[in-house]
Order: sequence, then structure tokens, then C-alpha cells
Amino acid sequence: MFEVEQFRARRQQLIEQMEEGVAFIANAPEVTRNRDSHYPYRFDSYFYYLTGFQEPEAFVILIAGKHPKSILFCRDKDIEREIWDGFRYGPETALSTFGFDETYPISRLDELAPKFLGNQTQLFHSLGADTSLDQRVAGWLNDVRSQSRSGITAPHKTIDIRVLLDEMRLFKTEYELCAMRAAAEISASAHQRAMQVTRPGMMEYEVEAELLHEFYRHGSRAPAYTSIVAGGSNACVLHYIANDAVLKDGDLLLIDAGCELHGYASDITRTFPVSGKFSAAQKDLYELVLAAQFAAIEKVRPGCHWNEPHEAALHTLVRGFIDFGLCKGTVDAVIESGDYRQFYMHRTGHWLGLDVHDVGEYKQHGEWRHLRPGMVLTVEPGCYVRPAANVPEHFWNIGIRIEDDAVVTSQGCEVITAAAPKSVMDIEALMAQS
Repeated sequence: MFEVEQFRARRQQLIEQMEEGVAFIANAPEVTRNRDSHYPYRFDSYFYYLTGFQEPEAFVILIAGKHPKSILFCRDKDIEREIWDGFRYGPETALSTFGFDETYPISRLDELAPKFLGNQTQLFHSLGADTSLDQRVAGWLNDVRSQSRSGITAPHKTIDIRVLLDEMRLFKTEYELCAMRAAAEISASAHQRAMQVTRPGMMEYEVEAELLHEFYRHGSRAPAYTSIVAGGSNACVLHYIANDAVLKDGDLLLIDAGCELHGYASDITRTFPVSGKFSAAQKDLYELVLAAQFAAIEKVRPGCHWNEPHEAALHTLVRGFIDFGLCKGTVDAVIESGDYRQFYMHRTGHWLGLDVHDVGEYKQHGEWRHLRPGMVLTVEPGCYVRPAANVPEHFWNIGIRIEDDAVVTSQGCEVITAAAPKSVMDIEALMAQS
């Protein structure tokens, strides 16, 4: 899924916002796993957003002003290395394929970067994101400053390029939404598969393998994050990733898993009974969390501010905690005291996009920002009950989270992960059929 005009338009939009100056954006380096083996390569999200280029050892320079220009540095075409490592575009092919004005070998970056810096008033750079790159940029700046007697000046102002890019990435185009819908569809089918295969006595990692199988066979090359497959009390550990316990009859299984497709993340959580049938206590808490999610989704619409879905979910959960004897007092008093945090300690969502916890400010000028069409967020209330003296024993070790991905539309929202079953009736029916 590649359309060069999408990436060219993003670069042009960024250049227009810069008005004048030069921007540096580097792709992610390869990372060694151990000895001479590398982790599977994953590009930098900012770099990919502007280029669509996925090779390591790549760098982009954007120049704004009277003569705007976009320049790509990449690895040379090298037939010998391609025998070992696979295809490389090389500067000449990359020029036409990715729509740049100029391309150069990455080996010339230290030579040419100072020339592009000279006589620019502003430098746009992600200062602090990569200390080794910061040192390299500082060297280029010093090189330019050393030419002051020749009348060449260095930028007198440095701006974090992420301030502009984060706001751009927050609003998804239809091109991006198509990728995210496709990722959501694959992930929803993976959760259905997990419900169908899960049986008492299986290992958590066996279920994880089923998820990965479904991701890969539909074209995703990687999960968007490390999958959480947490049975029983493990579901009360928010970031549980060991996935190495036996699934027991009578326990719930919480799965938080989503694939990445064309660079874009999906993020789904479902909780269901290992045996295929909810107990009374499990059903009570599950339907409470589901009601909280529905209340939150109702607030995912233009005009609502970012925190309204969380507030709606929290009020629903606290009302239920009081009804079930988990908390004491009025809803307002429990929220004010924070007593509910024993059972619900995280927020109800986050932005979603090229990163699973995607970029974008949640507040503007100290106030929660309002939702607008094109934003994509998760809606994920939960309830986690650990053994404690103040907790009825029939609720012990129940961990539940229900998470969907929602696109803000002009009228409300589109839940793009709705194909993953989440009502008690639908879950039990699907598992009974299996």
C-alpha cells in the first residue's frame, strides 16, 4: 500500500508550515539483538510518515522558503550486498519512486548537510530523540559557524520538528484510515480465532501463537506491540507479557493484542472465559465494564473534549463498584477520594496511528482538546480485582478489559474493531460452536 503523492503532499504541508529553514529527519537504525543478529527492522514512524521509505541508513532534509526542496539520502545500490541482504533502491531509483527533488548516497551526508544548513535561519530537528544524531548535528552546525568569515551564517533558532509533525499525524487521511481499518479487521479475526481455540489446559503462549498466525496469514508482518495473553490472576497485571502460564477451567482470559499493517497499529482487548461460560461474578463485572465502554463510546464525537469518554466510563464503573460492595459512599465521593483506583487505575484511551500510543497533544492551552473528525483513539475501560480484605471473595482474581478502536467522524464515531465479539451472549455462542 504505497501512493507516492500521499507522502509528497505531507512533505509539502510540513515545508509550508516551516515557512523558512531546514529540517532534519532520520530513519531508525538497525538494532543488534545479540552478537551479529538483529531485531526485525522497523522504520521510524516520523520518517515513514513523510517518505514511505522503509530502508535503514536513510535521512531526509527538507528546505523551506523561496526555493523549497526535499532531499533523500539512502544506501547506494550494491549488487554484492543485495545477494546477502536483499533489494536496495539506491539514490537513482529512489528519486523517481518516492518523489524527491534530489537524492544522494548516505555516505555523503556529513559532507552535504553543512552546505544545506548554511544561511538558513531556522533548524527543525528532534533534539533529544537520539543523542548520537544530536552530536552529529552539532558537528554540522560547528562546521557552518567556522565559515562565518566567508559570510556564511548558521541557523540562530532550533525548533522541535515533532511539534509540527505530531499535529499533522493526529488527523488521519482516508488513505491512513483504510490501512487502519484493514489492520483492525485482521486483529478482530485473530481475537475470534483465540476464542474459538482456547481450552482449559492450554498454555497462554499457545493462544498467542494463534494470534500471530492470524496476523501473518492476512499480510501483517508484526504485532503492533507485545501481545498480552493473561489468564486468571495474570489479567490483574496491566502489562503482563510473560504469557507462560496454564489456562485453568473457571478463569477468565484477557487478551490485549493487535497487528501492524502498512505501518499502522490496531489495538484490541477482549476478555472471555477459558471454559466458554461466564460465572455469575465474572458476568456481573464483565457487563459493568461493557456498560462503561458503551458510555465512553457515546462521548467519542465532535465537540466532546478528550476527557469526556473517560469521565463517562469512570462514573459507570464507580456506580457498579458501589453496587457490588467494592467501594463505599456516593459516586462523587468515591471519585474524589480515588478509592476506585484499587480496581481501575488507568485511563480510558489513547491516540492510535503509526504508533500504538500515537503522537498528539491531549491538552491545548491547559484545557482538554476537543475531538475532531479524523482523530483515532482507543476506548478501553477495565476492572482488576486482586484478593484483599475489603473485597468479596467471589470477585478475587478477576481482571477484565474491553478495548476498541474508534475513528471520530462528523456525526459521532466509527468503531473499526466491532467485528471482535464482546457481548456475553456472542462470546459464549462463538465458543460453544467451537
